[in-house]
Amino acid sequence: MLGVGAVAPEFEGTAADGSRFKLSSTRGRPLVLFFFPKANSAGCSVEARGFSEHYGEFRDQGVAVVGVSVDSVRAQAGFAANCALPFPLIADHDKSIARKYGVLGILGLARRVTFLVDPDGRVLEVVSGMLPTPHVRSSLARFGKARV
Repeated sequence: MLGVGAVAPEFEGTAADGSRFKLSSTRGRPLVLFFFPKANSAGCSVEARGFSEHYGEFRDQGVAVVGVSVDSVRAQAGFAANCALPFPLIADHDKSIARKYGVLGILGLARRVTFLVDPDGRVLEVVSGMLPTPHVRSSLARFGKARV
């Protein structure tokens, strides 16, 4: 798995809305890049809604939020709509992004891992674990209003 101090690898993928997304489009601002196992699953819904609930705070601090799973674009689109997500969800159907970041699990799903990335693209912190709320809490602690 990618570690603290590493440069977040560039990737390009299709977002839930069908647009193309490049990680480099987030350079120059902090980034919360969260990988999740399965669109529309209970834990992933809690996590995504947690990021959505605090999205205004992240946005106001100039922080980009991006979610990635190995689901299809169609599944990501349904998940984004069901959870009313205001940030991009990237479909990694060929699992190449999860492999680059070292988060592909043994069942072929991305593990729940969040990379907190600085404006230059360096990983500041890695949050790993199946419980969804620590990912949101750590992101807020690093990039929320209290940090400014």
